[in-house]
Amino acid sequence: MTDDVVIGPLDLAARVDEALRVQALAFGLGDDEVAVRRQIVLRHLTYPGARALGATTSDGRLVGFVYGMPNDRAHWWSTVVEPYLRAQGTDGWLDHSFVITELHVRPGYQSRGIGRALITGITDSATEPRSILSAIDAESPARALYRSLGYADLACRVLFPSAPKPYAVMGAPLPLRRPGAH
Repeated sequence: MTDDVVIGPLDLAARVDEALRVQALAFGLGDDEVAVRRQIVLRHLTYPGARALGATTSDGRLVGFVYGMPNDRAHWWSTVVEPYLRAQGTDGWLDHSFVITELHVRPGYQSRGIGRALITGITDSATEPRSILSAIDAESPARALYRSLGYADLACRVLFPSAPKPYAVMGAPLPLRRPGAH
């Protein structure tokens, strides 16, 4: 990981606009999508157990963030993915799981171990025995990172309303696998 970046607790509500700029750059979002996601993030932060970590440079600039919470089958995300998981016999993963809601790193800071440090940092404090997340259903550095941490596909070709591309839902036992661990 880069020496000038520190991983630590993030007051995401206070820095939501800065975090969404990171997400917009990393994920290619337009202003309208950012405005919608701002409301979603702020609502998520009111859920029990929601927490965030940030990656900040020595001058305090946010270059990456992750947030998540204990999964609840009543949450919108769970209601969308549940039929796909049930069809694969993996819907039990929705129970007793910590869901990674968003994980993004600014493009100029990717491939430096920041995403790995963020996701392992947030899941290390989870009391749930496993973690779930969704990622665009295509081979990508993000999917490779998740696999290296022990995440496996639970369902593929998951369609979210208004999302132009299908997603994969992935799950991993906690704690996440570390490099060199078996």
